[in-house]
Amino acid sequence: MKAAVITGPSTPVAYGDFAEPVLGDGHELVELAAAGIHPVVRSLATGAHYGSSGVWPLIPGIDAVARTANGDLVYTGYVSAPYGTLAERMSVPAAMRLPLPAGADPAQIAGGLNPGLSSWLPLTARAAEVDSLGTVLILGATGAAGQLAVQNAAALGADRVIGVGRNRSALEHVAALGATTVALTGSREADAAAMTDALDSHAPSLVLDFVWGGTAEAAFTALSRKGLGEDDADISYVEIGSLAGADAAVPASMLRSRRIRISGSGAGSSSVADIMAQLPAYMGMIADGRVSVQTRSFPLSQVADAWEASTTSGTRVVVVPD
Repeated sequence: MKAAVITGPSTPVAYGDFAEPVLGDGHELVELAAAGIHPVVRSLATGAHYGSSGVWPLIPGIDAVARTANGDLVYTGYVSAPYGTLAERMSVPAAMRLPLPAGADPAQIAGGLNPGLSSWLPLTARAAEVDSLGTVLILGATGAAGQLAVQNAAALGADRVIGVGRNRSALEHVAALGATTVALTGSREADAAAMTDALDSHAPSLVLDFVWGGTAEAAFTALSRKGLGEDDADISYVEIGSLAGADAAVPASMLRSRRIRISGSGAGSSSVADIMAQLPAYMGMIADGRVSVQTRSFPLSQVADAWEASTTSGTRVVVVPD
């Protein structure tokens, strides 16, 4: 069959031939309708992600909208390495698929579910813990996942959303979505001061961090406080991505002076059951337009161009059949 093929950790993706998938027990053969090239897809394919199989050649891709043998459109994934979803056909667990809502655009679902759920899961978890989400601070708000996080926070009733990012033109779109924006300069001191000003002495209930690295360190400075009095805040800081660096120094004084807990959200820390439970509702939000997903589609035969285009922030690239 035809597929996107990567032969090694530093080799480019190419359109080529790959062996047909083998059906295991409880699996079914489905055909590609649309599959997103997410940042996690790229990092898994190069071996940089903690979940990488380390086996090449491989077909990249973690999830897809696919067509079953009887013609139904379903959202699915969990394809066993070295296979992925950027292929004409894939073998998927029959139990791990969900029908698309009526009228849903396959490209929108394929492009939006992965980045959208990355914030939806911690947002809904936090909303269940507090009376009001209050202020939500989003680091890396200009990417596709960050823009969906802005919309998700608003949909769940956040009083105020602050979107932080480097791309000034993309920040204009983030502002149009209703967020207060902070433009990063690359200076940790200046970025911390800008976040402090935007927070205006109101501690966030939730921080969603898609970038980590130096941006996280600037945020830690902005979140720090002085004095020995009891902190009346309750901050949940959730690390989701690491586009700005794999490491960040966490100041001891912040941990001791603030009521703050830092955790991560991703494959491994989020249960499959929790993810599957949230999928139908979030597919519905995409299908009926409550959240808007910016996508750009390429045919499978042009996957090399699609792979290059997927490095652009803000728009999720989707591969569809020729």
